[in-house]
Amino acid sequence: MSKISDIIEIFIKELLEEDNELGVEIQRNELANHFNCAPSHINYVLTTRFTMDKGYLIESRRGGGGNIKILKLNIDKNTFVQILIDEIGENIGKMQAASMIDMLKDRNLVTERESFIMAAAISDRSINTPINIKNEVRANILKSMIITIFNHKGRK
Repeated sequence: MSKISDIIEIFIKELLEEDNELGVEIQRNELANHFNCAPSHINYVLTTRFTMDKGYLIESRRGGGGNIKILKLNIDKNTFVQILIDEIGENIGKMQAASMIDMLKDRNLVTERESFIMAAAISDRSINTPINIKNEVRANILKSMIITIFNHKGRK
């Protein structure tokens, strides 16, 4: 199942890269027919691989084959940081946090070295707290790192 998901993800990202598009509109049913899969599989790819923390916004419209607009976020630094902080919320799991760090690295907003440091800081091994507050502590650490990095980028 993941192989077709990878192919669909690559296809959509190529659509977004054509002519430096910031957004594309697709029809879920047409895309499903193209890849010979169920429309729900298209939904799965969109909800797991084109999320806010990965730098995308999905607008879905019901009816007519399920029009879906995929937008690649291209916004100013302060707005972007606020979106990330809001997305993190009061707590965040280690997989979602790792995904957010990967997105920052993929968009060249943090270096590879910074991403490794961030990942180490939010790991379960580093957060030696009771399990019931681990994700809350992880969220606070991640938010603090993001704010610090974005406030100091470009300063030497």
